[in-house]
Amino acid sequence: TRIDIQEEGPREGFQIEPGPISTARKIELIDALTETGLKKIQVASFVNPKRVPGWADANEVVQGFKRKAGVAHHVLWLNEKGLRRALECNGIDMFGSISTTTSETFMGMNTNRGFKENVQVQKNQIAIYKQHDITVTRASIMTAFGCNFEGDISPARVVERLEELLSGAEEEGVDIKIISLADTVGWATPRSIKQVVGAVRDRWPDKRICLHLHDTRGCGIANFYAGMELGDRKSTRLNSSHHAHL
Repeated sequence: TRIDIQEEGPREGFQIEPGPISTARKIELIDALTETGLKKIQVASFVNPKRVPGWADANEVVQGFKRKAGVAHHVLWLNEKGLRRALECNGIDMFGSISTTTSETFMGMNTNRGFKENVQVQKNQIAIYKQHDITVTRASIMTAFGCNFEGDISPARVVERLEELLSGAEEEGVDIKIISLADTVGWATPRSIKQVVGAVRDRWPDKRICLHLHDTRGCGIANFYAGMELGDRKSTRLNSSHHAHL
């Protein structure tokens, strides 16, 4: 009955471009997107600038774009340091979330930590959320459909990794309402979308499911449609988050 679209083109697009993009041009795109009717836009990454030089100017971008009533502008962080940086910026809409991956190899490349360390990192972030009265509602899992380093990912492994993440949240008194399944490196197909979403929905029928999709191998629109079909079939709401480059 409803699809929510979250625009992530600025955040993810700017960080993967090989050449430098000026702060002013980043702000120009965000301001243009804000006028399109989108209600939720991810506008920056608070990550290590040495690892992601495309977002060395995150603070300047966040302070520079125009706010508009009814449009939520939020940012990405991967650890406590990034979260604290985001909290210091005015005008950011803060959404509490925790995350993991199916692939420990990818986690090491992306966040410089393993599964064991990540459990504590997520608990530390929950503590910070509580300090700032930020409600934690979302659990995200990267490489939910496959990994460039570890290959195909089974639906059973997705459920197993989510079990660990949600159990940790429950220990901290957090009730996760949304599960985000991210096709981080563009491995998904319509078939795997249905398999993974089906397995997750069978395990947690009361949770909303969000899809974060890429068009890396030309399947973005087909994968989005497969997700819509699942939403219609179950008469539930599918929260679909995708990029402008689909």
